[in-house]
Amino acid sequence: MGPPLPHRAMNAPPSLPRTVWILGFVSLLMDISSEMIHSLLPLYLTVGLGASALAVGVIEGVAEATALAVRAFSGTLSDALGHRKWVAAAGYGLGAASKPLFALATGPWLVFGARFADRIGKGIRGAPRDALIADVTPPESRGAAYGLRQSLDTVGAFAGPLLAMALMLAWSNDFRAVFWVAVLPGALSFLLIAFAVREPPHGDGARPKVPFSWRAARGLGGAFWWVAAAGATLTLARFSEAFLLLRAENLGVALAWTPLVLVGMNAVFAAVAYPAGRLADRLGARGLLAMGTAVLVAADLTLAVATGVAALSAGVALWGIHMGLTQGLLSAMVAAAAPPERRGTAFGVFNLGCGIAMLAASVLAGALWHYVGPRATFIAGAALAAAAIAVTRCAAR
Repeated sequence: MGPPLPHRAMNAPPSLPRTVWILGFVSLLMDISSEMIHSLLPLYLTVGLGASALAVGVIEGVAEATALAVRAFSGTLSDALGHRKWVAAAGYGLGAASKPLFALATGPWLVFGARFADRIGKGIRGAPRDALIADVTPPESRGAAYGLRQSLDTVGAFAGPLLAMALMLAWSNDFRAVFWVAVLPGALSFLLIAFAVREPPHGDGARPKVPFSWRAARGLGGAFWWVAAAGATLTLARFSEAFLLLRAENLGVALAWTPLVLVGMNAVFAAVAYPAGRLADRLGARGLLAMGTAVLVAADLTLAVATGVAALSAGVALWGIHMGLTQGLLSAMVAAAAPPERRGTAFGVFNLGCGIAMLAASVLAGALWHYVGPRATFIAGAALAAAAIAVTRCAAR
């Protein structure tokens, strides 16, 4: 079972390392770029290209599962090399290079290819970046560090859709023009990590050698595996946010205004993530993780019964609270449970489990939406989230 995160006296906010702040802004810029595209992509596929909701579910599920699965490779590579910055930078570079492909795509399969390349880049950068944060941050401040990075990342996640919405209104729903604008912040993100991030030095023999193979997962320990089980279970209960956009359109929200769904959800997420991380440093993870899972149940039920914008807004806000309470917290739990020399591998294995769960959840959500209806999708999510509470409580002990 996972140990509680280290407690911190209730005094002044922790002083976080410069590297954590820079990585936060790297994430912010890449998320602006990505979310400008992703906030419009489900509607571009269904309205612009005639794809079905099931196709959206398959594309989203495969893309996100790919991103999470690739982290196992990149995390272990960063452990084996003993360095993390340039592995992460390669992922940001691939993500930036994939952005023009969305503007050039003319059919669902070309969009799938662009999305696939973009998510491979995300998969490469995730585990070494998160392990690097643990390397440079004292244990008593890791909840705050992951909360800060997650908060800045999420500011980008709502700034991107907001910018996309403004450009769609200004340019008469010109999807491709918006996609071209998204190229710039992606390029800036890569330049920032390449030239501003400094990795801490590691003396000869300071870090035990880790093999670049599946054997690197050996010795992660029972505490880590409980955390991994909790993350996979929660991901199975929380399908792709593309279905929040589809629910908004289903309830009559105009096409140009649907990005406000992600703006609202991510604004709440960003506001909650850093305070939740600081609270975890002080009090431990157990109660917060269970609370965050319970909030997901409430979000799904609210979205299932929604008949108008008010209930839709409440469900989206609850979804954002859930994300803020759980996402940075799970990262801090992985960092606390994993051996220091295997943190990259631990984040990779953790996200591989989440990737498998995301694939299953998004395909199931798309099938339920297509064959039964929108309400069935969210009711099933609520049932899975309720079942996840028991696992998350065990992991947080």
